[in-house]
Amino acid sequence: MSEIVVGSSRARSSVVNVDVAIIGAGPAGLTAGYLLTKQGFSVAIIEKDETYVGGISRTVEHEGYRFDIGGHRFFSKSQQVVDLWNEILPDDFIQRPRMSRIYYEGKFYSYPLRAFEALWNLGIIRSTLCMVSFAKAKAFPNKNVKSFEDWTVNQFGHKLYSIFFKTYTEKVWGMPCDEMSADWAAQRIKGLSLWSAVIDGLKRSLGLNKRPNDGQEVKTLLETFRYPRQGPGMMWDAARDKIVATGKGEVMMGHALKQLASDGQGGWRMTSSHKHGETVIAAKHAISSAPMRELAARLHPLPQTTLNAQALRYRDFLTVALKIRADEDMFPDNWIYIHDSKVKVGRIQNFRSWSPEMVPDAGVACVGLEYFCFEGDGLWSMSDQDLIALATREMAILGLVSAEQVIGGTVVRQEKAYPVYDEDYASHVAAMREELEGQYETLHLVGRNGMHRYNNQDHAMMTAMLSVENIKAGSRVYDIWCVNEDAEYHEAGDEGAEKVIAAPARVDLSNDQAAALASVREVPARVAGAAKRNAA
Repeated sequence: MSEIVVGSSRARSSVVNVDVAIIGAGPAGLTAGYLLTKQGFSVAIIEKDETYVGGISRTVEHEGYRFDIGGHRFFSKSQQVVDLWNEILPDDFIQRPRMSRIYYEGKFYSYPLRAFEALWNLGIIRSTLCMVSFAKAKAFPNKNVKSFEDWTVNQFGHKLYSIFFKTYTEKVWGMPCDEMSADWAAQRIKGLSLWSAVIDGLKRSLGLNKRPNDGQEVKTLLETFRYPRQGPGMMWDAARDKIVATGKGEVMMGHALKQLASDGQGGWRMTSSHKHGETVIAAKHAISSAPMRELAARLHPLPQTTLNAQALRYRDFLTVALKIRADEDMFPDNWIYIHDSKVKVGRIQNFRSWSPEMVPDAGVACVGLEYFCFEGDGLWSMSDQDLIALATREMAILGLVSAEQVIGGTVVRQEKAYPVYDEDYASHVAAMREELEGQYETLHLVGRNGMHRYNNQDHAMMTAMLSVENIKAGSRVYDIWCVNEDAEYHEAGDEGAEKVIAAPARVDLSNDQAAALASVREVPARVAGAAKRNAA
């Protein structure tokens, strides 16, 4: 292999010969590169970002302030994943308290909801209306439940649904609640019953609860979590450096995928474009964490399922990070959910609560306002200055800070943050997977966008870990698409302790591998026919 560099500036027509070419330096791509180089394989990783590795898990720095893109707790039920984290970043984890709440009309509500606290904050009149609405829903439930709205109103009544579910859910996913699948609601909010919460609250008030967990029926969220002291980017910077240090790996920053072409002999010729021209990488295997839609458009020859890939959709978001003059944090939460229709912001991160080292000045707080959008829409297309002004106004509208306290800010855009699960996505993904796996034994799809699956960081890593095993074996001995779905996975349980076998692979998964593969989270699908009704 040619010289090992980070941020290569190769001239046009240079060629790199390696065992494995990897598209994307996110958690999946870097995990694959790290494990392959450890075992003697040569790798070349291309990353279109000129500065940051880590993908969605990167940490952006601006004037000494660090921003996590969405918030990434380091928790996994797979000891294999935990061990890999510790191996890559052995000395830089800190233990942080976990706190997240809902913010509505100037008051904070525990998450998950605590019935008495919620009713107390809402006041006597509104609480009475909520209980009347709840009673009405129980007495006269909708028997034809199709949508998220139908299911949630049946569970909590229309009043509580409109306060605690409708606004935030529609902000995140960009579609009306009456067009989202009821199945997703049942899975996402399972185990939460208003009546059970009221009974538990009475028992707690009277000191009658003797069971563990204070008698709550809903599993508690993780009370603490591990986090790199300067953000998740520390992990992926370290992985990159270790890959390069082996002498077997190269990470090419600012290199975008132009073409991935079969060489006709079971291998690949990958062409990347960059500001100095183009680079060709010849490899025996290719690993792609690029969005399936993007990969299909750049494969040569074009796959027959190109139209399937082009039909896949994504939800994007952006973070407006504000520096705020404050002697102490405005709130102790890691993040808060904004359930208020007066503002467009959906969630606010408090970076100092993630780690004190994210914020260098003790007299300046730093928060990130997250706006969920589609690439190219009004929010996405706003200038940075207009977005900073919007975020400043909305912090004042929410009553969290005055506009005069804001002394600066910056904007980070994240395209393709969430794969959209519409009516047809599963058939499109299945068609493309069947064609590519049937035709190319040496092409491996990994990670969130590489598989069009809304998974956690540790699941993305495990798809790469098993793909490395397949490369070593010379065949697909592991089927990385065998994953369970459990939205509670990342919220509850003991680290490294899950021992449930996932769906069978071509060879048996270990308990530990199965635990990591159980981390996929569902996203809302549309009610059948909703998209067609809108088109009409």
